[in-house]
Amino acid sequence: MAGDSATASNWKILRRFVLGLLVALCLLLFLLWRIDNPRVERFRMMLIDRFVPSMSWVLTPITSVSRILDDYRSYEQIYQQNLELRRELQRLEVWREAASQLEQKNAELRALNNLRLNPSLAYVAGELMADAGSPFSQSGLLNVGLIDGVADGQAVVDGRGLIGRIAGVGERTSRLLFLTDSSSQVPVTLPVARQRAILVGDNTANPILQFATDPNELAAGMRVVTSGDGGVFPPDLLVGELVRSPDGRLRVALAADYRNAEFLRVLRNAGEEQILGPGGIIGDIPPTTAEVAPATLPETAPETTPEPETPVVEDPH
Repeated sequence: MAGDSATASNWKILRRFVLGLLVALCLLLFLLWRIDNPRVERFRMMLIDRFVPSMSWVLTPITSVSRILDDYRSYEQIYQQNLELRRELQRLEVWREAASQLEQKNAELRALNNLRLNPSLAYVAGELMADAGSPFSQSGLLNVGLIDGVADGQAVVDGRGLIGRIAGVGERTSRLLFLTDSSSQVPVTLPVARQRAILVGDNTANPILQFATDPNELAAGMRVVTSGDGGVFPPDLLVGELVRSPDGRLRVALAADYRNAEFLRVLRNAGEEQILGPGGIIGDIPPTTAEVAPATLPETAPETTPEPETPVVEDPH
């Protein structure tokens, strides 16, 4: 037991001596490197030339650890850059969606501007704000109303063709009734077949074509336009193309995209010119009997008023 305690005491003394020697060496090196003197500088360079090459085996693991630390810092920077790029990508996705919507709106507006209309037709452009339809009705709300000159019954078109009519007007909004609504009935004509018919909505994508003059002469792909009968819709507005359903019924594939409609035109038709007279090409109209009779009646003598008689007075003698 006494030997063990003596050995432990010797180790403590040795450790203290080595620690003190290292501390003194460090202080000496610190002072050596802090002294600004040419002789000391030469002595430092001599020490470096003498010990550094032989201490390369000590510097190798230190250099490796330093490289590992640098790589870890680089990894941290790459990770942070990756997170920043992900956030930037999310922000760009939002802008990309906004740009896509603007591109779609721009295309719709360009299509709306390229729509060829009768020069006599005035129009007001509006935006479809909301879909007010249901399983039993097909309608929407426009952001134009009475103050914009919109009236009940006016035709509404998009960049492709007729989409519906106005069925209710407010001060600043109006209700659009689509051609697909069950209460929509539009007189149409097929220019190729020279037939007139009625386009009747049934709450499906392709309304029914009814009351055609000769349905057997009609073929799929024929162009369908408004006829203008009744004076509600202007004539020659594109409606769509004729198709035949699997059950054999005649239907019309609408040219207007009412499912994705956003910017629309409300047409203000000034009405067709009415012919009130025969015109100068026919010539003068001979007078009728009713107009001649009063002029051919014989003249009658003016009535005379009879003079009152004078009373006769008898002589009493």
